[in-house]
Amino acid sequence: MRGLNYLLSAFVVTLCSTASVSSAVAAGYSEHPEAIKWAEKMKAQGFPAADVDALLNGVKKQQSILNAMDRPAEKRLDWGGYRKLFLEPKRINRGVIFWFEHEASIARAAAEYGVPEEIIVSIIGIETYFGRNMGSYRAMDALATLGFDYPRRAEFFQGQLTNLLTISQQETRPLTRMKSSYAGAMGYGQFMPSSYLDYAIDFDGDGDRDIWGSPDDAIGSVANYFKAFGWKTGGPVVIPVTVSTDISDESLINTGEVPTKTVAQWKELGVSFDSGVLADTSQPAVLLKMKDKDNVQYLLGFNNYYVITRYNRSRLYANAVYRLAEAIAQARADELKGS
Repeated sequence: MRGLNYLLSAFVVTLCSTASVSSAVAAGYSEHPEAIKWAEKMKAQGFPAADVDALLNGVKKQQSILNAMDRPAEKRLDWGGYRKLFLEPKRINRGVIFWFEHEASIARAAAEYGVPEEIIVSIIGIETYFGRNMGSYRAMDALATLGFDYPRRAEFFQGQLTNLLTISQQETRPLTRMKSSYAGAMGYGQFMPSSYLDYAIDFDGDGDRDIWGSPDDAIGSVANYFKAFGWKTGGPVVIPVTVSTDISDESLINTGEVPTKTVAQWKELGVSFDSGVLADTSQPAVLLKMKDKDNVQYLLGFNNYYVITRYNRSRLYANAVYRLAEAIAQARADELKGS
């Protein structure tokens, strides 16, 4: 296996062999105060000094990334607007096609990790439209831009840049070829570098954890992620409920915390639902409020709902994953019935 030194040295040679080397260096981060601090930490961890310096000269600031960070859909939209982005007929139909194309791998992942097939498919559908939109930025540029020019989360993204270098070292994967979203999320399932290191798996058995080019690896990795965060096989995700006017304390709603209050306790507070939907009222849940303009829907979210939010910490996202999974599963069942 070739190490980080080889990969970055090759990167330097590539830069020096082009006529644009001076402009590439000028666009780098070698003189940025935050980058210099990060480089010192990297060298202290054992990364070769020449290679760390070469990386900082090679990465390029992307202003479009900084612009995008301040307008995520989860902050701009209510549930009605968010739902329209993802629960669209084209995405549902494409989900059915993706499921049929990778049926064996999806079934195996569900069996090995205990995560429903439709949830695995839905995650990939929401994240990258089933691999059609995995991001066009170089991950190194995205993470450097955010690590050094986005102070609010600088520590997190600098850590992710370090993880990206580790991936390059461990996986013999050139830094310049790892593509990502504007936030540095990679592959079919949009794993951050830390998630790649912890949860990406070689599900197709070719010796490479390729979440960019292997749908099988991506499918297995998503299932592994959910299992690692405590997905309960057969457990509920959300159920619709009715809330009495007695619950006036908004601090009880949309907390984003681990479910601790039991369904029975919620019932005592004025939450009601069809008894046929859920028999076990000892399960912990959180109360969720979903708005569509002037219309409001309340839900109870259980452990598996919380696990989905470990992928993206948004109640809108988690509900979209669940609803898209339901829609794709129903469309696939209709397709099978008609064939």
